Amino acid sequence: MSQRRLVQFRHRRIIAVFLSVAALIGIVIANPSSYKQFFDQPNTSAESRSTTQPDPDGQNSDSDQRSSSNQSTTTALALLSQIEIKGRAPKTGYSRDEFYSGWPIVEGCNLRQRIIKRELGTTATLANDNCTVTGGEFTEPYTGSYLTFYQKSDLTTGLQIDHVVALSDAWQKGAQYMNKETRYAIATDPLNLLAVDSKTNQSKSDGDAATWLPPNKAFRCQYVARQVSVKYKYGLWVTQAEHDAIENILNACPNEPAVGLE
Repeated sequence: MSQRRLVQFRHRRIIAVFLSVAALIGIVIANPSSYKQFFDQPNTSAESRSTTQPDPDGQNSDSDQRSSSNQSTTTALALLSQIEIKGRAPKTGYSRDEFYSGWPIVEGCNLRQRIIKRELGTTATLANDNCTVTGGEFTEPYTGSYLTFYQKSDLTTGLQIDHVVALSDAWQKGAQYMNKETRYAIATDPLNLLAVDSKTNQSKSDGDAATWLPPNKAFRCQYVARQVSVKYKYGLWVTQAEHDAIENILNACPNEPAVGLE
């Protein structure tokens, strides 16, 4: 190939590359969201199981989770075997303020209201702020009773938001050695929150599975599966008695899936 033709060929290659790059830049400017996804992919590796906050509206009933194609197929029983067994640490220094000082605002709405709305589902009626729940009905998980709330005051007195793994229990099983950000995540993670009957929740206090289980026996497998999932996610341990109580329940439902894990 002559020197002149070689130069012309190289010029054409340069022009072609320039036009391709210009076209790509034009696409990005016209539709930036098509590339944004590569920087927004969630980290679903095992190493990310500490402080990621799930969407409050994404942790619906356990039956819905089991039917989701994205739900983990890991069983709670298998997960339990990976949780460390240790004695309970002293409760010294515990207070709720070591975890959080009130319900945070999540996407414009109080987290308590978002959890209540999640549980009541499509029956939930909202105030003009589109956040505050003023009524609704659902099957309460701890008692199995079907509850109807006609006004906001019914919800205020009838429902409490329970930490499935009680904060005092978490404190005595590892959380006191964690940083404030992790403790805050434990307290405000929707995975660890359920709207439940107030009186029944009062009877639970800060008990673990060795000292308290929901009166509704049909819900116990789901209840301990959620406890196992929370403890695994945040690296909390269980006592031997707690481990044995959970294992005893899960042996009757060995395929009960872990919750909120991908």
